[in-house]
Amino acid sequence: MPATHRIEPTLQNIRWGAFDATFAPVQEVAPGDLVILECLSGAREVMPPAGSGLKVPEKLQAVHAGNVPRLGPHILTGPVAVKGAEPGDCLRIDIERIELGADWGFCAFRPLVGTLPEDFPYARVLHIPVDREAMTCKVPVGPGITLPLSPFFGVMGVAPPPEWGTISTKEPRAHGGNLDNKECGEGATLFLPVFVPGANFSAGDGHGVQGDGEVCINALEMCLTGHFRLGLEKGGGAKDPVLKYPRAETKTHYISMGMHEDLDIAMKTALREMIAFIVSRSNLSAADAYQLCSLAVDFHVTQTVNGEKGVHGMLRKGLLF
Repeated sequence: MPATHRIEPTLQNIRWGAFDATFAPVQEVAPGDLVILECLSGAREVMPPAGSGLKVPEKLQAVHAGNVPRLGPHILTGPVAVKGAEPGDCLRIDIERIELGADWGFCAFRPLVGTLPEDFPYARVLHIPVDREAMTCKVPVGPGITLPLSPFFGVMGVAPPPEWGTISTKEPRAHGGNLDNKECGEGATLFLPVFVPGANFSAGDGHGVQGDGEVCINALEMCLTGHFRLGLEKGGGAKDPVLKYPRAETKTHYISMGMHEDLDIAMKTALREMIAFIVSRSNLSAADAYQLCSLAVDFHVTQTVNGEKGVHGMLRKGLLF
C-alpha cells in the first residue's frame, strides 16, 4: 500500500532560493507514495507590521531567525527522492490537495524588477487578508476588492542536471522550478524530466491567486501545504518519448510549456512541445499538428517577470484522444 509522508519546513528540510543536484534528499519515498509538503513564503522584509492583526506563522519566524543561506527568492521544502528514478525517466506529480497555511498573503514590487520597472522605480508591499472559510482574499486598494482564491505552487521542480551547479529558484527551466503556471493547481498533474537518481522533488512559492503574466513580480504570495502523489514513468512513459521539458495536464486540458528570456522563443518552445505531444499521441503529422494548434490550442503568457519568461499552450481534452 502507498505510504504517506509529511515533511515540515524545519531548518533541516528547506533550501532558500536554490536548486542543486548535490542537495541530499530529506526523505526517500516509493513511487505512488503521497508526500505532504508544508511550504512557507516571504522574507523578513515583507512581513506585516506589528499591530496589523496579521500573524506570522511560527515556523516562518524560525526560518527568519535561522540565518539560512539565501540565493534566490523562494523557500523550498525538500528535496524528496523517489526510489528507482533515473535520468531519462519522467516524474509524475499529482497535486491532490492544497491547504492554506496562513490568514494573509502579500503582493509586492520593487525597483529594477517586474514587467514595468521603468514606470515603478520604487518598492511597495500590500498585505492581503484571506478568508479561509469563504476561500477569498480582500485586496486593500480603493474600497477593497474581493477575489476568489485559486491556490497553486509557483515553484515545483526536480534537481537540475549536475553540470548546471547551484542555480537560483528565480528562473524556470527544463527541471521545472519557478513555472508560475496557475493551471497547476489542485487536481492537476505535472510531468518533469528526471536528471539525477531519485529525481529530488521540491516545492514552494505558494500562490493564493494569480493572473496570467504575474506582471508586477508577485502573485498573492502565501504559505501553502501541498499533497503531492509522486509517480514514476520509466523512460518517459508508455505513450510518450523521453520527456525533456515540463508538461502538465488538468481535468480539461493538456498543457505544454516554453521558457526563455525572449518571449518569442518561449512561444516557439511551447508550440514545438505541443506539436511533439500531439504527434506522439495520434496519427497526425507535424504539419497537421501545427495547423491544429493554430485552430484549437490557446497559448497564454504564463509570466513575464522571472528572467526566463513563460508561455503555456492548452489543448482541450476530447479533440484527439
